[in-house]
Amino acid sequence: MKVMGFGTFDGVHPGHISFLKQLKELGDELIVVIARDKNVEKIKGRVPANHEVLRKNDVIKTGIPDAVILGDGADFYLCIREHKPDIIGLGYDQQADIDSIKKIFPEIKVVRMKAYKPHKHKSSLLNKNV
Repeated sequence: MKVMGFGTFDGVHPGHISFLKQLKELGDELIVVIARDKNVEKIKGRVPANHEVLRKNDVIKTGIPDAVILGDGADFYLCIREHKPDIIGLGYDQQADIDSIKKIFPEIKVVRMKAYKPHKHKSSLLNKNV
């Protein structure tokens, strides 16, 4: 089973590691999609503290995913169409249009991952002082 997860990963922390490990347990192959800087700004209203290439490299360094790619700047669904995952894993706090994903890709299972100490290990909390 091919699993795909998405995220900003702006400073990899234990919550991210938990998320990646949970994703990995769902299948045989894990592809992680890193949000582009301009998309993060659109979604979160701020640019990430770290450039997208650095964030990608930080996720690669964890050794957990089989592949780490940058998302498309314009088409969120392009990587899904190209890589055809069996499962999409979402973080407990990710704002994703699950209904749209299921409508466009009815063959893909969408799973919500469990939180890991969200009061302590959440990028928005950790990046407040940046």
